[in-house]
Amino acid sequence: MIKGPFHRRRQAQRRRIHPALPLLTAALACFVTAVGHAAPPIRIAYVDWSSSVASANVVCVVLEERLDLGCELIETSADEMWRLVAEGEADAMLSAWLPDTHADYFAAFGDQLDDLGPNLVGTRTGLVVPATGVGRQTGAQGERTRPSLNIHSIPELAEHRRMLGGRIQGIDPEAGIMTATERAIDVYGLAGFRLITGNEATMTEALANAVARNRPIVVTGWVPHWMFGRWSLRFLDDPEDVYGGSGRIHTMARLGLADERPQAAALLDRFEWDPQAMERLLVWIHQDQGRDPYAQALRWTRAYPDRVDAWLEAGAP
Repeated sequence: MIKGPFHRRRQAQRRRIHPALPLLTAALACFVTAVGHAAPPIRIAYVDWSSSVASANVVCVVLEERLDLGCELIETSADEMWRLVAEGEADAMLSAWLPDTHADYFAAFGDQLDDLGPNLVGTRTGLVVPATGVGRQTGAQGERTRPSLNIHSIPELAEHRRMLGGRIQGIDPEAGIMTATERAIDVYGLAGFRLITGNEATMTEALANAVARNRPIVVTGWVPHWMFGRWSLRFLDDPEDVYGGSGRIHTMARLGLADERPQAAALLDRFEWDPQAMERLLVWIHQDQGRDPYAQALRWTRAYPDRVDAWLEAGAP
C-alpha cells in the first residue's frame, strides 16, 4: 500500500477553530504522553520544480517505505526553502543548486546549515531555444529542419528582439536562474527585453505552444529536465559565463539533525543519483501529469533497488 507523505504548502491560511478543539488537543496530548513519544516526521522543503519534486518524493518514499519514518513535504519558494532549513522549520532540502545558481542563498544561509554534499552532479542553467522546426526533424535529404529562431549565443538575441516580442519566458521570481537572467540582460545589452515571471508549468506551456506553432521563443532552462527529452532544444552560448558552467545539486540539513535523527541523516548523506536516473523519474511524473509524484517515486525505487540499498547501507536499522 502506498502511504504517501503529509504534504502542505507553506502559505498562510485562515482557519476557523471549533470551541471544543483546544480541549480535544489537550486530551490527545495527554494520551500521546501516556503511550510514549512518537517521533515527528522528517520535514523536507522543496520547490515546485520538476527536479525538486522528484528528489523530495524519492527520499520521502525511502524514509516511509524502507525506514518506517514519517515524512512531511513542504512546498515553498526557493528563498523560503533555504530559510526554513536554516532556521530549523524544516529538516532538509535536496535542491541547493551550487556553486552559481544559489550562490546568494548560500552566502546568506550557508553557515547555518549542514552541507551534506552533492546528490547530483552535471547540472546546467541558461537560456534555451528550440533547435528544430515543427514536423519532420529532418528533411528529404536528411538535413535538420530549420528552427524559427536560428541563433546560437545570447548576444544574438539583440538582433531578434522584435521577432521575440522582447520577451524571455522565465519561472518563479525567487529562482536563482531568474537573478542570473536579469544580469544577462544587463551584461549582453539586451535593452528592451523583459523577463516574464511565472513558474515551471507556465514556462513549459509557453515552450510547447511555440514549438507546436513554429514560433520563436527563448526560455530560462536547466538540466536535468524532462523537456530536453521531449523536444530538440539548444542552450545559447554564454561567452561572459553569466550562468556559470556545469554545477551540482546539494543536500542541506539543519544543524543538529545528525545527532537527533541519525537514521534519517545517514540516508540524506548517502542519497545521490545521476541526471539520467533522475530524468527517468521526471518523465514518469510528467507522463502522469504530476497527479501523484509519490507513486511514481515508489515505482522508481522498485525499478532501482540496488541504488536504494546503497543509500541505506549506513542508515539501515
